[in-house]
Amino acid sequence: MITPILLCGGSGTRLWPLSRKSYPKQFARLMGEESLFQASAKRLSGEGFAAPVVLTGEPFRFIVTEQLAQVEQAPQGILIEPEGRNTAPAVLAAALWLAERDAQALMLVAPSDHVIPDPEAFRAAVVAAAPRAQAGDLVTFGITPTRAETGYGYLELAAGADAQANAPQSLARFVEKPDAARAAEMLAAGTYLWNAGIFLFTAEAILAAYRAHAPALVEAVSAALEGAGTDLGFTRLAAAPWSGAEDISIDYAIMEKADNLAVMPFGAGWSDLGGWDAVWAVSGPDAAGNVCSDEATAIDCRDTLLRSETPGQQLVGIGLEDMMVVSMSDAVLVAPKSQAQRVKEAVAALKAKGVSQAVQLPRDYRPWGWYESLIIGGRFQVKRIVVHPGASLSLQSHHHRSEHWIVVEGTAKVTVDDEVRLLTENQSVYIPLGAVHRMENPGKVPMVLIEVQTGSYLGEDDIIRYEDIYARS
Repeated sequence: MITPILLCGGSGTRLWPLSRKSYPKQFARLMGEESLFQASAKRLSGEGFAAPVVLTGEPFRFIVTEQLAQVEQAPQGILIEPEGRNTAPAVLAAALWLAERDAQALMLVAPSDHVIPDPEAFRAAVVAAAPRAQAGDLVTFGITPTRAETGYGYLELAAGADAQANAPQSLARFVEKPDAARAAEMLAAGTYLWNAGIFLFTAEAILAAYRAHAPALVEAVSAALEGAGTDLGFTRLAAAPWSGAEDISIDYAIMEKADNLAVMPFGAGWSDLGGWDAVWAVSGPDAAGNVCSDEATAIDCRDTLLRSETPGQQLVGIGLEDMMVVSMSDAVLVAPKSQAQRVKEAVAALKAKGVSQAVQLPRDYRPWGWYESLIIGGRFQVKRIVVHPGASLSLQSHHHRSEHWIVVEGTAKVTVDDEVRLLTENQSVYIPLGAVHRMENPGKVPMVLIEVQTGSYLGEDDIIRYEDIYARS
């Protein structure tokens, strides 16, 4: 059996404003009704694949479980990274965790934010690569290049290797991202593949490589795993030793030093969706080269991406060429497609201004559901709150605000101090300042309510939790 190791801790700033730190691109529905994370989990499932092990951060742990449940998958483990330390510590943590159960287990390490249009072809490539990995080699997957791309690292094949082979080939070396001239040379040579950042090896083989090439990393990550705590099925790596682990990619820490490397060529299509230009390319532009979302219209446009991400908000482009326009309720991106890699500069500029849109989506996802602010004033705020069936907010109180709840869909079970009552559609309740209260959804359908807050301070940190089924502090 092959165990998928899904890495989903990145922030995806180049796909702002849809992808933000609070809800990065792997969880967004960029390509159809499934998120990239869900598509990755489904792609690495089925016959010959074990349940996945997921590496993610604290803010995303319940998003991971919810999205896996939506595609009818259950992980065998979810490891929570106290902070992002790049791929080398993350892969090592997964290898140590898996080796405790089976040192010979095959690990398929994959980012969860890539697009592979032909999952069957990719699974076939994984199966073809498995014997080489079982023999102790570290197998990386190389993508057949289709252009002189400067945004990817490359893999140089060894002499005599076949870039079109259906079996693992010998690898000469990893090559850093090239300039345009060098990228064109490598494309013409036909002996280079794009580095997809996907790997297959046994837990034993990769641990041996870490011990040989990154012993300090082994010490730090082992201590983080040994000191890990568990709650609600999550394994929380210990923060102190984890912070001492070097922030480094597995390419730099291991792959550029190891001598037991192989590469599995893959030419059936792949994209890391590294920018809106990539989203445009894989979305299937029409005859005029345009890609439009359902609520976007292109008039006399060419080679343009138009996406409205807010229901009911119509986006119209007129006479545009080679442009990308992404519209959300709180932010709009407008730029030439050729400048797609500069979107991260916009995020940095907004962060410098202290603008919340740099990192925070209008919709805030929580373990029980989500909420979004509809109106914010000096001493009031109106929110829409959606609570999943069977879910419950914490038992809490506030120092600085009172609240008024109006149920508009479903049924709410509401606790206010010593009183518990059921509210149905069009019923409401007042929560005085300081009252201990809780909201639950006892029904079978999502519960939607409108919350009106009033008070001198309306921040989310004005919450005193007394009980919480999600083990939040």
